[in-house]
Amino acid sequence: MLTIDQATYDAIVAHAKRDHPDEACGIVAGPEGSDRPERFIEMINAAGSPTFYEFDSTDLLQLYKEMDANDEEPVVVYHSHTATEAYPSRTDIGLAMEPNAHYVLVSTREHGPDAGPVEFRSYRIVDGNVTEEEISIVATLS
Repeated sequence: MLTIDQATYDAIVAHAKRDHPDEACGIVAGPEGSDRPERFIEMINAAGSPTFYEFDSTDLLQLYKEMDANDEEPVVVYHSHTATEAYPSRTDIGLAMEPNAHYVLVSTREHGPDAGPVEFRSYRIVDGNVTEEEISIVATLS
């Protein structure tokens, strides 16, 4: 189960809506081994595409150096789908290289950048196997 605080949930949704019609992407880091998504990091979709996301390699390298220095790891890797459901594509599954991460997908297909609900789902992706998991949204992480 992914437990995420309301502010982080809201930040991910806001990023997905703001970048629509292009896919948004980012990471929520947390202390190594804690499974606590604490530090929201909005990334730029270097692909600038409505059907694909790609982290900028320089930005990603810098982020991994920061996380390493802070004894952090990516707890959540998120991106949005703008025209399809919030389910990992074959490409998404192939790019999933963090076996301990929660892969969050947000679909903005129904309302785009406008007000309205989004589809917000979380998965574990290990060795090409996709397992959907429950999400608990809490006021704050305790």
